Amino acid sequence: MIILGIDPGTATTGYALIKKQKDNSFRILDFGVIQTKKTLSDSARLAELQKDLKKIITKYKPNRAGVEKLFFKTNVTTAMTVSQARGVVLLTLEQSKIELFEFTPLQVKSMICGYGKAEKRQVQLMVQKTFNLKTLPKPDDAADALGIALCASFKNTK
Repeated sequence: MIILGIDPGTATTGYALIKKQKDNSFRILDFGVIQTKKTLSDSARLAELQKDLKKIITKYKPNRAGVEKLFFKTNVTTAMTVSQARGVVLLTLEQSKIELFEFTPLQVKSMICGYGKAEKRQVQLMVQKTFNLKTLPKPDDAADALGIALCASFKNTK
């Protein structure tokens, strides 16, 4: 099974693809970020995000995906732009007929670290350990996407 994890954003969207092996271990296929230029209009940035996400889906053909849900306390402007990117991600996954699971940051931290208020570094360390990485996965958005992919791998099929 191939699982895609996505940490959505307009400027930077983290993505990660992992493969669940027959022995229930995991192997990273790819991870990184999709970046859009600040000089582009919002609509052009969203179109770029969709185009790049479709390329990733076409290359790896994931069976399921996990996407982080929005959780903002203060910055409404950031919430609006991230929600637009998240909408593009959800639409692209739906059109690609990929089974989808959504997780709040609290759920990701709980599933990965066993504690919903874990620090970002704790999540990175658990992801590093799970995948036997020599260094912490970077950038942060890609590391978060690895954690989200792991969470999606733990879910039972609908």
